[in-house]
Amino acid sequence: MAALFERLRQDASAEWEDYVGHDFVRGLGEGTLPKAAFQHYLVQDYLFLIEFARAYALGVSKAPTLADMRKAAGAMSAILSEMNLHVRLCGEWGIDARTLEAAPPSRALLAYTSFVLEIGRRGDYLDLIVALSPCVIGYADIAVRLSQTTSGRDPANPYAAWIAEYSGEPYQALARDAQDEIDRIADTYLTEARYPRLLAIFRRATRLEADFWQMGLAQSD
Repeated sequence: MAALFERLRQDASAEWEDYVGHDFVRGLGEGTLPKAAFQHYLVQDYLFLIEFARAYALGVSKAPTLADMRKAAGAMSAILSEMNLHVRLCGEWGIDARTLEAAPPSRALLAYTSFVLEIGRRGDYLDLIVALSPCVIGYADIAVRLSQTTSGRDPANPYAAWIAEYSGEPYQALARDAQDEIDRIADTYLTEARYPRLLAIFRRATRLEADFWQMGLAQSD
């Protein structure tokens, strides 16, 4: 039987491909995404990462062992560091960190973060890390795909910094660790009776990721 994450990705392949192959993603790779769409997305993603870090803080309290607590805390720290990219890029447009934090959240942001935080509050550690996985692992998957294209590797691509951040080894290592953690925890806590719930969580989180791209593309509130 496939390890849990690969099984989830295979069983939610339609949702996964809608997410990683979204028009927003193609625009990043081709360098054709409107600048205003990327700016809108990046501001919202900054707010998203704040709540994502809170979700990993919940993970610390839900983690079954000290080692798992340290992994969740390390992931939270990595996310808080990831926000530096957003601050740097937005700073080039005259948007400082204080302005970023004061931006109004979009409906796509609220829907996604409310879902993940609710899973974290009501579920256990495995529920939570499955809900977080489409973002953490998906960005690594997307960035590698884009970095393997001619336009994605082109330093003249206006989104080269974004692609380099998520295709770089530090983020790729974070994603591998997240996948390993899901599979390891599943070895102890997964039952066949539980799998449909985990698949439903994964599918919903993946659809919400695609909705987030669409929010950026449409520049909607």
